[in-house]
Amino acid sequence: MEIIRVEKLSKSYKRLQVLKNISFTVSRGEVVAIIGPSGSGKSTLLRSITHLEQVDGGDITLAGSVMVKDGVYAQPEVLRRVCLKVGLVFQNFNLFPHFSCLRNITEAQIHVVGRPKADAEARGMALLEKMGLPEKASSYPCELSGGQQQRVSIARALALDPEVLFFDEPTSALDPELTGEILKVIRTLAAEKMTMVIVTHEMAFAREVADRVLFMDGGAFIEEGPAAEVIDHPQQERTKSFLKRLSSSG
Repeated sequence: MEIIRVEKLSKSYKRLQVLKNISFTVSRGEVVAIIGPSGSGKSTLLRSITHLEQVDGGDITLAGSVMVKDGVYAQPEVLRRVCLKVGLVFQNFNLFPHFSCLRNITEAQIHVVGRPKADAEARGMALLEKMGLPEKASSYPCELSGGQQQRVSIARALALDPEVLFFDEPTSALDPELTGEILKVIRTLAAEKMTMVIVTHEMAFAREVADRVLFMDGGAFIEEGPAAEVIDHPQQERTKSFLKRLSSSG
């Protein structure tokens, strides 16, 4: 069953067009990895679908609800309901530094969806347990490693029970040792059939976890297909050169 449909999405910053008639779909329970060089529009695409950026044209439908049609956004109450269907994990964590880990996870539950505090805290503790961090509930972000902070940010995104989880380079701010912590969490979510769209430069991880890979360059999708097929046997010259350069630099 289709959970994301994006059609002819366009976005420009003044004269620079960063999204060029992007179209793709994601099925429920599918894991899609978006790869490509820096500046190709990957993060802008995620931010547009999660309504952190406004698009200029095109359609976005999430879990059967229309968010944007021909560049025109739904009414505010509809938009709010649609946005609650998605969660976004940022590359730089974006935790509130003056809140404890548990409060970072409960704040939106209480003030955005109106969950009672006790229920929100129970949900928060269950998620910290899932992330392997129950002892960090009262700790502040500055007292955590980067990998621990990112796991708290994943817990925060999951706390609102989204139907789709987006990751924007979730390991780019981490050293290789801490990267493994986050990839393990994402593998677990994939095994649980969480629908995910992941922007990543971790090719081995994308090949292992993703059902499909979309290669993006210059604001457009150049190639897509099963993860192993695209990464191991790319058809387009631009995809080949990107993967070759990434392999040689790694």
